[in-house]
Amino acid sequence: MNGLSPALPVFQTRDLTKTYRQGEVEVQALRGIGLELFTGELVVMLGASGSGKSTLLNILGGLDVPTSGEVNYQDIDLTRANDRELTRYRRDYVGFVFQFYNLIPSLTARENVMAVTEIARSPMDPEAALALVGLANRMDHFPAQLSGGEQQRVAIARAIAKRPKVLLCDEPTGALDSATGVLVLAALDKANRETGTTTVIITHNASIAQMADRVITLSDGKISKEYHNPTRQDPRTLSW
Repeated sequence: MNGLSPALPVFQTRDLTKTYRQGEVEVQALRGIGLELFTGELVVMLGASGSGKSTLLNILGGLDVPTSGEVNYQDIDLTRANDRELTRYRRDYVGFVFQFYNLIPSLTARENVMAVTEIARSPMDPEAALALVGLANRMDHFPAQLSGGEQQRVAIARAIAKRPKVLLCDEPTGALDSATGVLVLAALDKANRETGTTTVIITHNASIAQMADRVITLSDGKISKEYHNPTRQDPRTLSW
């Protein structure tokens, strides 16, 4: 795991539950999740639609709160944090990559990254972040001039440019074909290895698990399987 010691967990959750109410019906998205995530590791969370993986990612990222249980990021109790504290936590510690790129169409790739670096505490240079994901020669292109994979790599550059401690990725290849998806995964792999950012990728694609240090499978709101991967593979060698 990038040569970093995993002795101290970045995240700890205990008995985490999340219940949504839809009219008269209650939906249990999470049912007693307990896990630890460690410094510098790349974790792939697998699960079918409705398994609870996006709900868990949103709680880890401070975008949602659990119904019960505990979740801590280092010494920050996210369970008891108020809105202002959660906003600060997201701004200072977390980078997000979603299935859809959410780039600003009127800004170039460089300017899209700068929109984050201008408010971050100790950001990377936008140029360095874009070079890290292989877009050194596309910095001054607008989103409409970029392919889907290139737009997603801009989104990754934007996320890592603020030097987050944690990078949370929700189906980052879900809107891409397999060849383009491999390029995006390679960018995430490189960012994890070179920056040491704890990285979580959620996906329904089991092939992606081969690039992880650890794989966690969710089913019906619970962790159904968890294992360490002793032979983390370069994403470019994955068979889809």
